[in-house]
Amino acid sequence: MNINFECTTCGKCCHDLRLPLCVDEALTWLDRGGDVQIICEAVPWPEEPPSEDLQAAAKHRRSFPAISGTLPTRIMVILAGVFTGACPNLQPDMRCGIYEERPLVCRIYPAEISPFIELVPTRKACPPEAWTTARAPLMREGKLVDSAIASIAQRFRVVDEADVKTKQWLCSYLQIDAAAWSNEGYVLYSPERKLLRMMLQQAKRASEPPPPSTNWRYVSNRRSTVEMFLSVDADSVLAEEIASESFEYLGLFGATS
Repeated sequence: MNINFECTTCGKCCHDLRLPLCVDEALTWLDRGGDVQIICEAVPWPEEPPSEDLQAAAKHRRSFPAISGTLPTRIMVILAGVFTGACPNLQPDMRCGIYEERPLVCRIYPAEISPFIELVPTRKACPPEAWTTARAPLMREGKLVDSAIASIAQRFRVVDEADVKTKQWLCSYLQIDAAAWSNEGYVLYSPERKLLRMMLQQAKRASEPPPPSTNWRYVSNRRSTVEMFLSVDADSVLAEEIASESFEYLGLFGATS
């Protein structure tokens, strides 16, 4: 697929977001008075996949090992700047107030961070003219041809992988132990801003290997998913049965009985 793109400065992509951030960006976001959520997803990992499975290799690099019941699992953690309505850095003229210091994920938009996710213009917030009248080439035959954006995307992936140990320590400090099945939903933790900042800084300074991640729970709004994990001796629970305010479950599909 060949895609051209040119920003129209409409500001639509700067509203109502969970913005993926690396650890340093999350600390800066918190320092500016923004809110950051911890988003957890998990994937069963009973054995290592074949080396030619590049998508699995990418998941391995950006996750840490854990145990759910007796099931080996990989945990992926995303730090996200969250806001309802306009981004707190969006100016009245729809320009970014921290443009030179904006997060990496903003710098590559509308491209995808993951090379395994297809860029589909209709799924983006940008108006049609950003694609139909643009002359700047973004993708050719499914590959990024904008070298600056491609370089930033690669930089984000490298930093994201380097942040894994810090995220594992963070989960340990905050006693985070629940995740959604990857591609089915997300578990969202929203620690108080001051606490999260302190724990992030402490996790970043940790020099020792993180403690083993055990007793993680798979959370789902679908009973069939919970029963599936229980059948393989994983720890799993139905979202509606958790009387806890420590996290919320965001499902990508409707609940089932």
